[in-house]
Amino acid sequence: MPDGSNAGEALPVATNRLRLRVKTQSNTNPAELKTIITQIDASIASFLDGCSLTTNLDEAIRYAVLGGGKRLRPVLAWRAAEACGRAGACSIPAGIAVELIHAFSLVHDDLPAMDDDDLRRGRPTLHIQSGEAMAILAGDAMLTLAFEVIMDPSSALEESARPRLLGEVCAGTRAMIVGQVHDTLGGMPESLSEEEKLQLIHRNKTGALISAACRMGAICADADENQLASITEFSEAIGLQFQVVDDLLDAEGDAATVGKATGKDIEAGKLTYPSVLGIAGSRKVAADLHDRAMAAAQSLGPDGAGLVGLLEKLTNRQH
Repeated sequence: MPDGSNAGEALPVATNRLRLRVKTQSNTNPAELKTIITQIDASIASFLDGCSLTTNLDEAIRYAVLGGGKRLRPVLAWRAAEACGRAGACSIPAGIAVELIHAFSLVHDDLPAMDDDDLRRGRPTLHIQSGEAMAILAGDAMLTLAFEVIMDPSSALEESARPRLLGEVCAGTRAMIVGQVHDTLGGMPESLSEEEKLQLIHRNKTGALISAACRMGAICADADENQLASITEFSEAIGLQFQVVDDLLDAEGDAATVGKATGKDIEAGKLTYPSVLGIAGSRKVAADLHDRAMAAAQSLGPDGAGLVGLLEKLTNRQH
């Protein structure tokens, strides 16, 4: 149960504490990050330009995938490629694929049959904007287009990397859906504690696709076994930490800042870190996961500086 004595603490207190732990090691460059995101967005748009889509479907997909968002997953792929010694741009096809999967999942999560949300990234969700039928079809299309990106013969991906990348996309997407089933419909072993159930949900629902993005970036960079192991360790820690911070924002943030409705998960009786561990306990889990991710990023040497910067940014985010 939540620790009532901590329920009123404001999230910035925790994020400020975490920021002090990483600020001397960060490599955060907002201008550089903005340039990377601009290049990723342009690449997504260019890919969609070459797809044979009806006008209304094309508009719906662009609304869903290009209408805001942090581009966390393709940026993680980019930084992971850099951490393994290659230019981050080599990961762009992988980044497009994983962002399409992510966008598809958000569109379907927002549907009335699922979370029934009206707001996403500060705008109407796709089923509010374009209708429920189009939201379903646009989600279906983005799922299939993700695989098309990987297999596109015109991309710069090495042929030997394509099967491995497809495997990562399949594994990440399957795990994400399993996590959503557990979160929405249950089906977890009754022998698990609430905390164990929470981890099972979010290592799948949120963490798996984040891990896939990082590993795909490393694969694009032809990472060796040790590099891939460090990237995997980093990705598993940051994937779960992302959800812990998200749960804290949902519990304590406001919709205007977060960009979506807040407090709905707890109201719906869903397992969240604050509902199971309390605010203070959730912050400790986030801090421990931060330390684990930091150690993995630092093990990659100077090339891992971009991952360190992203870790700081995600630890201290407000939306």
